[in-house]
Parts: sequence; C-alpha cells; structure tokens
Amino acid sequence: MTISVGERLPDAKFRIMTPDGVVEKTTAEIFGGKKVVLFAVPGAFTPTCHNNHLPGYIDQGDAIKAKGVDEIAVVAVNDVFVMSAWAKATGGEGKILYLADGAGAFTKAAGLEVDLGPAGLGVRSRRYAMVVEDGTVTALNIEDAPGVTVSGAAAVLGLL
Repeated sequence: MTISVGERLPDAKFRIMTPDGVVEKTTAEIFGGKKVVLFAVPGAFTPTCHNNHLPGYIDQGDAIKAKGVDEIAVVAVNDVFVMSAWAKATGGEGKILYLADGAGAFTKAAGLEVDLGPAGLGVRSRRYAMVVEDGTVTALNIEDAPGVTVSGAAAVLGLL
C-alpha cells in the first residue's frame, strides 16, 4: 500500500557517502525533527532523472530552503557509489543529500516501487516528491505518467 499524507515514513536504512567513506543513516536520523523535501528518481544518470528532475532541485535549492526546509534529499534504488558519482557529476554534492536505497527496502516499505524490468532496470522507485516534517509526510506528489511535472522543484515550491 502506498504511503499517504499524514503517515510516518517507514523505518529504513540508507547509505550515504561522506568524506570519511560510506555511512548508514536511518530514517529517524535523516528526517527526525526536520522539515525535508524528499524526491525520488527511478535511477541516477538515467536521462529524465539526470537532465530534467534533479537539476531543478539544484537550481532552486536556495528558494526551497528559504521556505523553511532544512534538507533536500534525493533517493534512488541505486548503490551508494553510483549515488556518490551522481552527486559529483551534477554539482549537487553538498546541496542535496543523495540517499542510496540499494535493495529498495525503503521504497518497497513506502509502497512506491515500480517494476521497470521490461526496460531493463528491474524494480525501482516511482518518481515522486514529498514534504516530510519530523518523519511524517505532509505533502506527496507522485507522477502518473513519464516525465517530471508534479514532482519537480517548481511544483514542490508550490507545496511549501
């Protein structure tokens, strides 16, 4: 069942790259006591994710944070090394928190997985954006069709 507004995020562990190497962070550590914009992409470096979804958050990050957001995070069913390389390649390192959900545990627990096996990608995340306050979803926009409309940075600015 897909997570809904008013529900708490599922307990999960993400991997992030730090200057000291790979670190595991829990949902509570990332979202507890903070207002976070979390957006998800089916895959790092994939064309729509890389060229259309992520750049808006990098470009409008200051405007989003000016609305009282403590952190902007992106999650994908990719490993931490791919997410780290993507952060460096996009200039988003230090601006956006890149969360690796390598086995899709968070994505599946939130009911936001999609089988992209026919496209050669396997089980991935649906494209969405949510606002999370102290671990509770306060807004959720899930894309129903290919492309970036309701989950893009401009749409999220309208939610804040």
